Amino acid sequence: MFGNINPSQMKGMMKKMGIAQTDIKAERVIIECGDKNIVIENPSVMKVSMQGQVSYQISGDEIEEEKSSFNEEDVKMVMEKTGKSKEEVEEFLEKNEGDIAAAIIGLKS
Repeated sequence: MFGNINPSQMKGMMKKMGIAQTDIKAERVIIECGDKNIVIENPSVMKVSMQGQVSYQISGDEIEEEKSSFNEEDVKMVMEKTGKSKEEVEEFLEKNEGDIAAAIIGLKS
C-alpha cells in the first residue's frame, strides 16, 4: 500500500492525519492480570496518539508469571526482621498467603 514512501514522508502523512507516535525506551513491561502477570522482556514500545485517544503498541519476548500474593520487597523485609534465608521466607509466605506479620512472628519463634 505504501511501498514507495520513505519514512519521513510517512511521518508527514501521519502528522497531517493527526497521528503522533512516540518511542518509549522501556526495559520491561508488566501486564497484571487477575491470576498471572504477562511480562514482556526487551520490549519495543510505541505510544500512538490519534484523535485524542492514546494507545500503546508493545512487542518483545513474552513470559507468563504466576501472580504471587507477595513481592520481592516483602521477602527482603521479612528476611531483615527474622534473619532467615530467602527460601525459608518465600516458603512461609506462600503457605500463609503473603501475610507478612504472620511470617515475621512465625519465623522468629
